[in-house]
Amino acid sequence: MLLRARIVVPISQPPIADGFVRVDGNYIIEVGAWADVKNKSEAVDLGEVILLPGLVNAHCHLDYTDFVGAVPTPRSFTDWINAIVDLKADVDDAAHRESWLHGAAQCLRHGTTTLGNIETRPDFLPELWAATPLRLVSFLELIVIRAQSDAAQAVADATDWIASHKPPSGHAGLSPHAPYTTKPDLLEACAATDLPMAMHLAESAEEDEMFRQGSGPLYERLAAAGREMADCGRGSPIAHANRSGLLSENLIAIHGNYLDDDDIRLLAENHVSLVHCPRSHAYFGHAPFRAEALRTAGVNLCLGTDSLATMRAGDAELSLFEELRAYCEAFPDLADLETLLQCVTVNPARALGMAGQVGELAVDAFADLMTLPFDGPIEFAMKAIVNHAGPAQRVMLYGKWEVSCEND
Repeated sequence: MLLRARIVVPISQPPIADGFVRVDGNYIIEVGAWADVKNKSEAVDLGEVILLPGLVNAHCHLDYTDFVGAVPTPRSFTDWINAIVDLKADVDDAAHRESWLHGAAQCLRHGTTTLGNIETRPDFLPELWAATPLRLVSFLELIVIRAQSDAAQAVADATDWIASHKPPSGHAGLSPHAPYTTKPDLLEACAATDLPMAMHLAESAEEDEMFRQGSGPLYERLAAAGREMADCGRGSPIAHANRSGLLSENLIAIHGNYLDDDDIRLLAENHVSLVHCPRSHAYFGHAPFRAEALRTAGVNLCLGTDSLATMRAGDAELSLFEELRAYCEAFPDLADLETLLQCVTVNPARALGMAGQVGELAVDAFADLMTLPFDGPIEFAMKAIVNHAGPAQRVMLYGKWEVSCEND
């Protein structure tokens, strides 16, 4: 399959005016300028479009999709947790599956082809994996807070499950949920597995207070729930994860909204990737995100959608284009477009252990790509991508068009 487009944006090289991508089965085998094509038989001219790789969403909760707009902006993060616990109590098995699938369809429609998702019901996963073409990295959520709970067994059970189950395209890992919902021995057991991991870290001011000061509403809530609190009052959540041996290139740190200079240094030294979710950040009104300091330190920075339970608008969808625009609004002086697009392509591909396979149009990468309508000059192509609103025009996975607008 030979695809021609007005502009090809490979990400891993500069944009190409009047470019092409040649696909053979599941893979890209050639990328370049149309004038250099040697065999033009069976070419498909996509017309006035930008052809670019499918986006890579480093962090999502698909099962919360149908909670969109259900939680008005809370007074505190702890209040939001209480609201989510109440909402989840009313979700039956069928509703869980439907919400997950609604979210997967939204991601695909908005150009995401690879997704890192937090999974709370592994028993549903084989069925759900088979129902979507998305490339998935499924992180099995682990919550163990009570002193008498067997953390090592919880990790062993999850590891055994992963060993016998695999997405059609992608892989699975562990998600020790957050420092406040896990015990240190759980984190140590996770670190010993060498599996890919994703963990909510330094997400809220209340989490920061719990670990730095050993006090606050989140501290009190968890203490009342039976959590052993001896690991609190000993420094930041990042320092806590570091003591447990969790910080490594296998870890994706989610949010990182409350970081000091030492935290950023630890993330960089241990090659931890970090996912920022701009719309979720704005919903909670968190402290300013330290994007420039993280980039300067060399942290692999990615963008994610988080869940629709952290969106005010009832019609919000899981779209990385919306996250890109929210980032630009928050950081108008830092919006280097090439660097920003890397945060939804090659950076999360690296974080998810799929560097060179997804997030770029390159030889031997998977044939996961999309088109956006565009009839302008090449110098405005990157801006057009970042400012895109609504679904993608077409989306391809495995060399097959999975989404195509009726009138394109």
